[in-house]
Amino acid sequence: MADPISGDLFASDDFGDDDAPAPAPAEPGARRRHTPLAVRMRPRTLEEILGQQHLLEHGSPLRVLAEGSRGPAGASSVILYGPPGTGKTTLAHVLARGASRKFVELSAIRAGVKDVRQVMDRALEDRDLRGQTTVLFLDEIHRFNKAQQDALLPGVENGWVILVAATTENPSFSIIAPLLSRSLMLTLRSLTSEDLSGLITRALQDTRGLDSAFELEDAARDHILRMAGGDARRVLTTLEAAAAVAAGKAADGEATDGTPGTGETLESSTEDSTVEIPPVSPAAPVTITAKDAEQAMDFAVQRYDRDGDQHYDIVSAFIKSLRGSDPDAALHYLARMIVAGEDPRFIARRLVIAAGEEVGMADPTALQTAMAAADAVALIGMPEARILLGQATVHIATAPKSNASYKALDAAIADVRAGKSGLVPPHLRDAHYAGAHRMGHGKGYVYAHDQPHHVAAQQYPPDELVGVDYYKPTGNGAERAVAERLEKLRYIIRGS
Repeated sequence: MADPISGDLFASDDFGDDDAPAPAPAEPGARRRHTPLAVRMRPRTLEEILGQQHLLEHGSPLRVLAEGSRGPAGASSVILYGPPGTGKTTLAHVLARGASRKFVELSAIRAGVKDVRQVMDRALEDRDLRGQTTVLFLDEIHRFNKAQQDALLPGVENGWVILVAATTENPSFSIIAPLLSRSLMLTLRSLTSEDLSGLITRALQDTRGLDSAFELEDAARDHILRMAGGDARRVLTTLEAAAAVAAGKAADGEATDGTPGTGETLESSTEDSTVEIPPVSPAAPVTITAKDAEQAMDFAVQRYDRDGDQHYDIVSAFIKSLRGSDPDAALHYLARMIVAGEDPRFIARRLVIAAGEEVGMADPTALQTAMAAADAVALIGMPEARILLGQATVHIATAPKSNASYKALDAAIADVRAGKSGLVPPHLRDAHYAGAHRMGHGKGYVYAHDQPHHVAAQQYPPDELVGVDYYKPTGNGAERAVAERLEKLRYIIRGS
């Protein structure tokens, strides 16, 4: 039988030789050099958090959760909903710093039901045996399916864990109702330019950040803020990349002068790569110019998803701008969809619908333009098809508006569903087959083209709907003439 004890029984570090050399200490700043700036600058207290003050007032659920319950009301589980880079993960880490509190972090991308149940079992044990509260931070909770979210319910309902869930998707659509009813939903807002500018200043000066080794031109600051789109993480990532560009140029300049820099080598870590920041001289800060910032990020990343809130919000704004006759706003939202890579066929379909729904008979040519744009998308594709999409957008936005035709149809549909169908008048019934005339089908029908103005005076609707006016034209655009003509038509057809 093999010896269960293998190796040197006394090889443990606890019994090590006192004279043995101690392990070499980690190089100063090594951890800082390999950690992204956005992580290094993560706030440690609620007071350090920039923005979201509407959620951090005294007595607010987040304050109670962070500072501990001071009364009969305990801390509540919360769902943090907001765009990327607004501080959801930061808030969760700050909340986890409370006394007698254990922090467990799961990502819905990797975790499953088994992982959730293990956390719940351990949390129950920690609460009952050690008096320790478990804060479960679940990132990207919208990626959990119904069964996975169901596994959270016992722990949340019975207080085994305080759930802090983060999502960029609307919880009303992505989170099950029982979990929503057991949690508080808190909405985080996009950070303002003032908040982000303060974050930049802090990152430039703080020892955890760039430690005053760099200074930033106002134009460079404006560029970073403009490109960030309210995303704090993107601000810091861009700032770090711009610092790498500036430091590289400074190092090249020093090498040319024959005086290499003596500063510490830093590394700028991004999501996809690690960019080394060349040595910079500690004597004077390196200036980050607007050109450096543009080189770090020269294309504003659009916050857009084809299945989430941004998709529906931008499309909704596009349609409402068309309806509201604002071509400039409509073109803006069209541009955002195009830049974000929205399917041009989807945009074309929305334009066709808007031509009928918003313009209608006030300018029937709008539908022709929209259909031509849709055909162009199918025929020539992008990027050239954007020209026709823009033309259709301007045509629909500037055209006179009327929804009379589609409202008329909806009224007719409502009557049909309410049982107001009635029998087709006998003279309008099909009379082409043998025996139809014996049943009176077609008898008395007046052929309109044989009458003056090609309009025949006879009953067309069922008896129950005689005299009902579904279509009520407006006085806008071409529909004004339609309204005048319709009045004459009804007088001839109805005889009154």
